Parts: sequence; structure tokens; C-alpha cells
Amino acid sequence: MKQSMILLHGLFGGLSNWEGVVTHFQPHYDIHIPPLPIYSAHTGDQLGYLVDFLDQYIREAGLQNVILVGNSLGGHVAILYTHRFPERVARLILTGSSGLYENTSMGSYPKRGNYAYIKERVAYTFYDPAVATDALVAEVFQTTTDAQKCICIVRMAKSANRNYVAAILPEIPVQTLLIWGTEDKITPPEVALEFRRYLPHATLVMIDRCGHAPMMERPAEFNKILGTFLTKG
Repeated sequence: MKQSMILLHGLFGGLSNWEGVVTHFQPHYDIHIPPLPIYSAHTGDQLGYLVDFLDQYIREAGLQNVILVGNSLGGHVAILYTHRFPERVARLILTGSSGLYENTSMGSYPKRGNYAYIKERVAYTFYDPAVATDALVAEVFQTTTDAQKCICIVRMAKSANRNYVAAILPEIPVQTLLIWGTEDKITPPEVALEFRRYLPHATLVMIDRCGHAPMMERPAEFNKILGTFLTKG
């Protein structure tokens, strides 16, 4: 039976962000990409709601000994889940994760209806702005034209800022891989060094000429680094 790998997207991310990872690892792993309910209306802490959602997803699917891979906000969710249920997580992989520091470059409220602004902000995510394709920009732009979704985005960003994880990282017993872009402007390399300092079983690998989403910008390198980590004892 294949081991389960769960891929968690970020605040403005989507399932397509993981296309290269899925293509590479699907022959050998049971891949899951749960759509995080970022835009669901509910009371209570936003980030805690996502962790509860992930817990329910894993329990209902009957998954055990999972590999958790999280980018940006998805990494934050993975950290909180692993801290709560370390016995259920075999490996933890974080890339551009929030939880310590994040440059919230979208501002306090996404500018609705301003395509040029959204295009510039999406390009800011990457070292090579060409990775911000028209399709990707259109996807984010469509999200920011919805007033209710914008409110949810702001609430989620505030929840992430409140959930500072430095105190719980030393308590995570799981082998952890940090894959970071050297040109990440949202969670800069210094953040990766902080994660490595706090996590007791962390390995850090930097990818040159790469921004906040290495699995999208440098998929071949990302997959090679991840594959090496998963196959070592």
C-alpha cells in the first residue's frame, strides 16, 4: 500500500500549484490535495478551523503515517497539525511557510478590481516574474473581485499573524525538511534559518534563483530534494 502524501496550498494558492509534485510522486505515493476552506464563513480562529478541517479529512480518509507538505499558509497548518498529532505524521516538509514571519505584501485589504496591482503582487511571489502566467494572475484576480472572499483573506492573514509558532516548534519530534528559495521576499531566507534553529529535527535546503513557491518555480529541483529526503532512513 502506498504511503499517503498530503499537499497543502497557501492563502492565494490552489490545487494546480502542486501539479509538478503530483506528476512526479503519484506513481509511488497516495497523493491528497484537500482544498482548504479558506473562504468558509465560521466563528472562532480561522487558522484553527483549517487545522480542524485537516484533522477531519485525515480521519475520514483513514490515513495514517502521513507525509505533510505545506507551502506558505499550508505550511503553517501543517506545523500546527503536526504539533497536535505528531503520532500521525511521518515526515513534515515546509516551503515558504508562515508561522514566524511573513511579509504580507497584499496589504491590509486586497485591492479589488485592480488587475495591474494583482499581477504585480503575484509576480512578486516569484524570482522569475514570468512564472506569474496570465492564467495564474486571472485566478487570483477572480478571487479578489469577491468582497466576501476578501474579508475571509484578511481574517485568515490576521489569524496567521496571531499564531506565532516559535514556542511549539521545539516540541515537534518529526523529521522535517525545509525547502526555501534564496529570493523569497515573502518569507525571506532568514525565516528558514529560524525554523531550522527552533525545530529539533530539521534539514534546510536552499534553491538559488527561486522565490516563495519552489514547487512551482523550480519543480525539478524541488522534487529531487523532496525525493532524497523521503528515501533516506
